[in-house]
Amino acid sequence: MSKGKESKPHIGIYGRRNNGKSSLINMLTGQSVAIVSDFAGTTTDPVKKSLEITGFGPVILIDTAGIDDIGELGQKRIAKTLETINQIDLAILVIANNIWGEFEENLIAKFKKTDTPFIVAHSKHDLVPISPELKNRLNDELGESIVLEVSATSSLGFENLIRAIRLSIPEASYRNPTLLGDLVSYGDIVLLITPIDVEAPAGRLILPQVQAIRDALDNDAVAIVLKEREVDAFLRKTGIKPALAITDSQIFNKADASIPKDVPLTSFSILLARLKGDFDSYIKGTPKIADLKDGDRILLLESCTHHVSCDDIGRVKIPRWISNFTGKRLEYEVVAGLDKLPCDIRDYALVIQCGGCMITRKQIFNRLRPAIEAGIPVTNFGMTIAFVQGIFERAVEPFVAKDTLGSGYL
Repeated sequence: MSKGKESKPHIGIYGRRNNGKSSLINMLTGQSVAIVSDFAGTTTDPVKKSLEITGFGPVILIDTAGIDDIGELGQKRIAKTLETINQIDLAILVIANNIWGEFEENLIAKFKKTDTPFIVAHSKHDLVPISPELKNRLNDELGESIVLEVSATSSLGFENLIRAIRLSIPEASYRNPTLLGDLVSYGDIVLLITPIDVEAPAGRLILPQVQAIRDALDNDAVAIVLKEREVDAFLRKTGIKPALAITDSQIFNKADASIPKDVPLTSFSILLARLKGDFDSYIKGTPKIADLKDGDRILLLESCTHHVSCDDIGRVKIPRWISNFTGKRLEYEVVAGLDKLPCDIRDYALVIQCGGCMITRKQIFNRLRPAIEAGIPVTNFGMTIAFVQGIFERAVEPFVAKDTLGSGYL
C-alpha cells in the first residue's frame, strides 16, 4: 500500500540553537535543504523534508527551532518545537561541545511520556569529540537509547546514524499495514459502496476508498465498486454473495437495509479506526454517546483541512445526528489538522476522531492520549454514525468477538 506524505514515519530533529541540527538534516538527505548558519536561531518554525532511507523506505524529517531560544518570539518557537513531539515516531536529540543539561533532560522526559524512541547524536565531532565521561553517563542514564558521534562536515557517523534509525523506528510505524488481510481470502468478493455526492472530490475517490481497493487486490480478493443506489439491483441480478461489504459511513442505514444480514458489513472509517486508531478505546467509548447530558461539549478531531460544504460530515451531519439521537442540547467544537486544542481536554464529555487517513498511527494515539488519560470517552466518526443509526454492533462485529459485544461494551 503506497503511503501519502503524512502517513510515512516522522523523525524529529531536536537540540539547542547552533548545535548542528540543520547540518545533520543536510547530511542525511545529501542536499542543502535546511539553512545552515553560524548564528544561533536560524531555524524558526518546524520544517518537513522527505527522505528515502535505503533498505528501509520513505520517512519525513522535521527540523525544529532550538529548545534554548530566547525572548517572547523564541518562547513561541519552542512551543512549536514541543508540539511536534506528538507527531513523530522517532526523535534525534542533537548535542554538541559536551553540553548536557536541563534543556536535554526536559526533552528526554517528553519523549518518554509519549513513548517516543530517541537517538542522541553528539554533533561537530571533528571540532569537539564527545568526552568519555559524558558518553558513559548517557549510556548509564538512557538505557537502551543510542548515543552516537557524528560530523556533518566529514560525514563521520553517517552510516551508524542510518543504521540506528532503521533499528529505532517502531515496526508499527513503517510496516505495510493491511485493512482487509484477516477479513478476506483468495477469490473473495468485497463490495465497496462509494457514494458520489457533493463531498466526493472531483474525478477521484477519497483516500480510504482507494486504500481499500488496493488492499483487496493485494490480498487476492475481487473488489467491486458501486454507488449506493446500484446495490439492490446488483445483488438481485447477479446473485453474488459478498464475503464483506464496506460502505461510506454516511449511508450506513441504506447499506444495512440492502446488504443481507449474513454478510459482514462495516465502513471505510471503521477499517481505518482499527488500522490506525485506539480501537479498544473507541469500542468502549462509543456507547457513552447515549449518556450525554444537556450542556455537554463534544470535540470533533479532523486530521486534515478541507473545504467545508453545507453538508459536511464532521461539522454538520454528525452533530445533527447526535443531537437528534440524544435529544439533548449539546455544544460542538471542531479542530482540524494537528492544531492545539482551544481548551482543557477535561472540558469535553466526548472526543470523536475522524478516520485519520492523512496522519500516522502515532499521531492519532498522541492526539487521543490526553483524553484517554483523563477518562474522557473517545470514538470515531464511523462508529459514531453506526451507533446513532442503531447498527453499531453489526458495523464492528467483523472485528470484535460476539461474546465481547455482549459483555459490557454495549
